[in-house]
Amino acid sequence: MENVIELRNVNRTFKGFELKDFSLSVKKGFVTGFIGGNGVGKSTTIKLIMNLLQPDSGEISLFGLNYKNHEKEIKQRIGFVYDNNILYENITLAEMKKIIKPAYKNWDDTLFQHYINLFELPMKKQIKTFSKGMMMKASLTFALSHHAELIIMDEPTSGLDPIFRRELLDILHDLMQDDEKTIFFSTHITTDLDRIADYITFIHNGQHIFTKEHYKIEEDYAIVKGEMNLLDRDTEQEFIGIRRSNHGFEALTMNKHRTEGIFGGTVIFERPTLEDIMLYTKKGIDHYAASHS
Repeated sequence: MENVIELRNVNRTFKGFELKDFSLSVKKGFVTGFIGGNGVGKSTTIKLIMNLLQPDSGEISLFGLNYKNHEKEIKQRIGFVYDNNILYENITLAEMKKIIKPAYKNWDDTLFQHYINLFELPMKKQIKTFSKGMMMKASLTFALSHHAELIIMDEPTSGLDPIFRRELLDILHDLMQDDEKTIFFSTHITTDLDRIADYITFIHNGQHIFTKEHYKIEEDYAIVKGEMNLLDRDTEQEFIGIRRSNHGFEALTMNKHRTEGIFGGTVIFERPTLEDIMLYTKKGIDHYAASHS
């Protein structure tokens, strides 16, 4: 299976933050959701993928090409949708189109008009009069109008109302009927990914925790609830993170079947959300760091 994005052993250090030996593969023809808390490296990774930042070491390739020799070719094939507005505010969409269109040799006016009509966007109003939802639709229109093969989205649904978020996800779902398209979707609203993601990549503190098929997460991970007397040094090893209370414990396992074999009917198993997985992983990593410092 072809990888559209590949990061291999990438390192990038800032003051107070480090992306460490980071490797990532994004498969062609699928939606990969990119999750993690604030400040863990999601935006840094996207900037590296877009060549807005360069790595201190390691290799980055898109479509099997590197930026050093193929930057123009790569960027022709990418559509980028960003949380903040990246369009000029004091001009109209018609004027913005005149600026953007010449940059793309595969620009398609018919496709542009299709999305303008679909999103009911005004061509002659200044962009600064647009709502956040309209801004997002405009960004998406420009990203899709040059037949981009890879759509990179950085927090595209943050600050949008639930109805428009649902509309956007439906549009992306329709877009993915084309096997040639790939979407890399960074978000902290993890419920959005339940609707469209094929794969989930989880990053924490600059480290790649996992990339898994969405359905495998449900098969492998579980929230386990039980009484405190069931925990000892050995059974605690089964869990990524544990929350203790007067009523008992609640923990996350990444090997549901093995944990079922150990605890049997003495505990309750529940399906975790992606937020649960993020929370317990952070808890486990923080606890490990504290006990080894």
